[in-house]
Amino acid sequence: MVLPAAHVFTDLRPRTKPVLLAELARRAGEILGLDPAVIAAALLAREGLGTTGFGGGLAIPHARLPELPAPAGFLARLSRPLDYAAIDGRPVDLVFLLLSPAGNDQAHLANLAAISRRLRDAQAVAALRAAATASAIQQAFQGD
Repeated sequence: MVLPAAHVFTDLRPRTKPVLLAELARRAGEILGLDPAVIAAALLAREGLGTTGFGGGLAIPHARLPELPAPAGFLARLSRPLDYAAIDGRPVDLVFLLLSPAGNDQAHLANLAAISRRLRDAQAVAALRAAATASAIQQAFQGD
């Protein structure tokens, strides 16, 4: 998945998981021209099905939105790890938000799998955590 530099957020400081998801929804909404409340509601509904924190300090919150024309990804690095109710109980510091158009489940699942593979690469995750700028984070994610 292509990750534009404008979709990388560094040093976020949310106090709670709902605050984090609302902030990501606000920023994504601004960039995509969508209502942040709709994005936040979709993210919270998905989290209600089970945590998207998959361990190792990583989470991939995701939602499908009917009004979205194409998939969009956003990567956030938190200034301090946050209790995310991840499956391993560890706090989360790297969060990849995936928003997909409703109706194309195959593409959504393919994007989730690709993001998950990248975030399971220990060298890539170390580079994401060590990167000094949003541009460096983008490059580390893309593998450039």
